[in-house]
Amino acid sequence: MANDDTIKLLKECSAGTAMAVDAINEILEDVKASDLKNLLRTSREKHEKLAKDIDNYLKAFHDEPKDPSIMAKGMSHLKTNFKMTTDPSDETIADLITDGCNMGIKSLYRYLNQYKTADKDIKKLAEKLIHLESDLRENICAYL
Repeated sequence: MANDDTIKLLKECSAGTAMAVDAINEILEDVKASDLKNLLRTSREKHEKLAKDIDNYLKAFHDEPKDPSIMAKGMSHLKTNFKMTTDPSDETIADLITDGCNMGIKSLYRYLNQYKTADKDIKKLAEKLIHLESDLRENICAYL
């Protein structure tokens, strides 16, 4: 049976992958450059695959995925809509995604530090999500 820290870390990873997929879906149709669009689609697929792995762990522990907070989703949506209305460019999209990656990475490190007794395999899963976010942030810098 998983300890509390393991479940809490998994749930935060679940919310993080959902937030990333939602953010990519929200801006994908506005992307003009085909290579940027492909980069975002590939990242979305990787996030979705990782989300399935996370969900499988949660099911094995008889628990449910966690949705991102309504406040976080709402603020992200407002920021995205405002920025895209004022400047609907690929540079704006890259800026929004970079900000999202930075927030995700920061949050995940905070949760890794907070849930110190989480299972080592679950910590590795969180680190995999951090690397996924870091890779996206690095790859998208060419569009800033």
